Amino acid sequence: MLFRLAIWLCLAAATARSAPPIPLEEYRQRRQALRNALPDGLILLEGAGESETGDLRTGFLQEPNFYYLTGWREPGALLILNPSAEYFFLPPRNEKRERYTGRKAAPGDPNLESITGFSGVESSEQWREKLRELAQRTPKLFLLPEEALKKVVREVAPNAEQNDLTLPLARLRMVKSEREIALLQESADATVGAHLAAWRRLKPGIFEYQLAAAMAGFYLDRGCERHAYPAIVASGPKALILHYGENKRRIDRGELALMDVGAECSGYAADLTRTVPAAGKFTPRQRELYEVLLGAQSAAIASAKPGMMLRGSAENSLEQLVKNYLDKHGKGPNGDPLSKYFTHGLGHHVGLQVHDAADPSLPLAAGMVVTIEPGLYIPEENIGLRIEDMVLITGNGARLMSASLPREVREIERFFARTN
Repeated sequence: MLFRLAIWLCLAAATARSAPPIPLEEYRQRRQALRNALPDGLILLEGAGESETGDLRTGFLQEPNFYYLTGWREPGALLILNPSAEYFFLPPRNEKRERYTGRKAAPGDPNLESITGFSGVESSEQWREKLRELAQRTPKLFLLPEEALKKVVREVAPNAEQNDLTLPLARLRMVKSEREIALLQESADATVGAHLAAWRRLKPGIFEYQLAAAMAGFYLDRGCERHAYPAIVASGPKALILHYGENKRRIDRGELALMDVGAECSGYAADLTRTVPAAGKFTPRQRELYEVLLGAQSAAIASAKPGMMLRGSAENSLEQLVKNYLDKHGKGPNGDPLSKYFTHGLGHHVGLQVHDAADPSLPLAAGMVVTIEPGLYIPEENIGLRIEDMVLITGNGARLMSASLPREVREIERFFARTN
């Protein structure tokens, strides 16, 4: 009864979209923090553009750094920050394009300050002139390393010293605000529900794409915008391919199904992986390997806290802790160290992007959201295993954001016994 109640609560959480949107004031505070970090710099950031008839395959998606600083979801915008002011540019109205992609905000529209959060909005036709003027007083310019924009800047402000904005922005994005954490939790909850929806469909003879469809249908039905990344549903030997994306194989009895799928909701990504038995019960060898891998992941989560490194081989590295655990508690098929079969990094930051902006030289800090995802890929046995969860680093430890998705062997087998 308690197990069923936990699943029901999980699905209810996935249905509710209750986290408040991020207010314009928070975006303004982010811009101020970036200006404070670069007190002698001029900052230029360009939003994503749009083709004449829109982005037909995926729809418009804002450049994530631009969205992080502005919250602006329309194409063609541009932002300039200097130590004392900020300038926001929008493209002039294009009625021909709007017939295809809808009406957009444009310079001269009423109430632009309340819509954009900027006290003045200028035409994007004027940004080059403004940059030329500002660069004469503040010649140290920070921008992202996109060659097309850098070329334009060299023409407009040839004497400006161009610097890379990537790491200063990444350091800000690594620590999430309370509202960002709430939105990430909603994405994680929707993704948990999607995994459980796939588990309900899983049985020998089903195709990988049918599970992927069940998962996507679940979170899209709850208002999430898109997949956070292409779904990975890999059965049997296909689970040895880390970024397998065909999702076409028929799943047979005795095999494992590795499902690495995440939703993007309100602009924030989730990333969760489970590896479960197609027939509802692990074989003895599958169970042995799974439990060693789960033990390694649990040890990493228990050790996650401010000051630890997510990856690397240092003494305070969670990745090294996992490798040591694998070698102590298990063996490969020929007696090899089990860590030999852990062939990727332990995790990454999650936020506006599934592999979110980060400075890998920095240790974990409170407010960071990361994945912890050890895996074992053993070609000799045609076994691929991965367990991936989202973890919020707190002041003195970590909180498992995806705790409602079963991880223990007994929980997984009990789920399939009750649903099949």
